[in-house]
Amino acid sequence: MAQWVGYMVSIKCTDDLGAYQGEILSATSSIITLTKAFCNGFPCPANVDIRADSIVDLKLIDKQKHTLEERSTITIAKPIAKRAGRTHSGSESLNTTSKSLGNGTGPHNRSKPIDIDIKPLSLNDSLNNSFKNNTPNKKEKSNKKWIKGWKDEECFGSSMEQGISKDFDFEKNLALFNKQAIWDELNAQKPDVVKHTDNKKPTKYRHDENVIATIPTSYRQITVPKQDFCEYVTDDGLIIPSISRPLRKKLWEVAERVGLTWEKRIDLIGRAATEISMQLLGGGHRLNPHNTHQWPKVVVLCGPHKQGAAGVNTARQLASHGVQTVVYTTSMDAPILKKELALYMLTKNRLLSNINDLPNVSDLIIIALCEDTDNPKHYPAITEWANKNKAPILAVDPPSVGTPGITPKFSLLPVLPLPHTSNNGKLYLCNLGFPVDIFNEVGIKYKSPFGPKFVIPLHPKDE
Repeated sequence: MAQWVGYMVSIKCTDDLGAYQGEILSATSSIITLTKAFCNGFPCPANVDIRADSIVDLKLIDKQKHTLEERSTITIAKPIAKRAGRTHSGSESLNTTSKSLGNGTGPHNRSKPIDIDIKPLSLNDSLNNSFKNNTPNKKEKSNKKWIKGWKDEECFGSSMEQGISKDFDFEKNLALFNKQAIWDELNAQKPDVVKHTDNKKPTKYRHDENVIATIPTSYRQITVPKQDFCEYVTDDGLIIPSISRPLRKKLWEVAERVGLTWEKRIDLIGRAATEISMQLLGGGHRLNPHNTHQWPKVVVLCGPHKQGAAGVNTARQLASHGVQTVVYTTSMDAPILKKELALYMLTKNRLLSNINDLPNVSDLIIIALCEDTDNPKHYPAITEWANKNKAPILAVDPPSVGTPGITPKFSLLPVLPLPHTSNNGKLYLCNLGFPVDIFNEVGIKYKSPFGPKFVIPLHPKDE
């Protein structure tokens, strides 16, 4: 095989290796080594060794007549990029009468040589040439199989490294962008007013502070005769005046006469107390059917009067929501309590009359112990038990001076408030659905402050 050294050759290999053109550097019966070789039209960076068992077809072109130092051109068959499904190289299609070396023929019927200058191809040139050689005609476009093969060859047909001459210098290009000089130029264009503003240290505000100090708007839509007491204000800025005990008593008498009896009013008070209690117990997060292991417990302390009946009513409504309730009353024989106690017993919750039987509770305590009188009753044992527990206390319609010995955290008031002291904690006002004519009859100009709510908070109005 040594007689073929120096000849230009075009070798077609199996489909996965492609087609090679170059000068035979050495040849044995098993391996042919090519120098200055091309693979599928692209120059190879080093010599190529081709095994004999991978050769499909081999064509000799011509022998080079000049030395390695003088070589500036080589003669090769014009390569045509391989396409998917194509089994013949470009040199084979130009000369179909050529004989293979394995048949023993010499360099006869050789294809016409083509002289080209050897120069490194850039990345753009290699992509452009590959695109031109692989541009399909109309017939090929209609064949869907060609599309996948053409895309694969465009992506994976050649190495990208041969078109990259050197690494990109990031530091050199980054130095071209002087950010500090640009910032200095921008700062130089700012007016003096802006500079003074930038140098001023910004004020930090808490989450509960306003950026701009404002005074909440307050307006009055309820007026009472002989206003000599304190006033309250709602979250919406509405002024709620307090009323005297005689005016409140007169308001109850008119309501009783027109049909709003105590039995009707007590249900509304109990409903309002239930609403506040469920919010204090955690609302939907706590009162959840899937949270039975943390179900709350409420103790209700009731006296033998209307406020006590409202407390029992509240316990019954809480029980209807699944809350565990315990009612303690000072007298089970009080006539005003009998009807509410009979209804409460149907809930199967506990009813106690002995203070020593009360359990310790940390969820909520509701007190309805005293009437709205100048000299409320005092229960030392109950006071001691309530203060010993850590549960918050909600008072239902307490006296304006508070419950002696017990300081509730919240207090629920019906219709219009009395002038309450700070002993009753935070005040809430509930709506009992009184028609406006009831207020007009007692000399009160009234417009509902409740809006969409059934219970609204009251805040002391600062003079």
